[in-house]
Amino acid sequence: MSETSNVVSLHPYFKVHAGKLDSVRGLLPAFVEKTGREKDCLYYDFTLDGDTVFCREAYVGAEGVIAHLDNVGTLLDEMLKNSDLLRLELHGPAAELDKLRARCGPLNPAWFVFQCGLGR
Repeated sequence: MSETSNVVSLHPYFKVHAGKLDSVRGLLPAFVEKTGREKDCLYYDFTLDGDTVFCREAYVGAEGVIAHLDNVGTLLDEMLKNSDLLRLELHGPAAELDKLRARCGPLNPAWFVFQCGLGR
């Protein structure tokens, strides 16, 4: 089993509403600044493809994900006023994903269960 087998990664894709790209771009540094203070965040960054924003992020266990969602809740609300959540994937071990089902289930994510891997 990989040393990173307790890692949970989130993969949200947002479709920015027409005319709101500058507003969304303005939110991204605030997300990064707030997330930078989270002890269980392993990585966190944004990429952009036209009007689609992707956030690449991973945390130590479900507790790290929950702490993150609590931390950026207000910013996420603002993001969702300016965009639609196109897709959300959660990747991690079954036991960690199970801890997130009640919290993240209403967002209708795809649940990817860890099988095997390599950590360095």
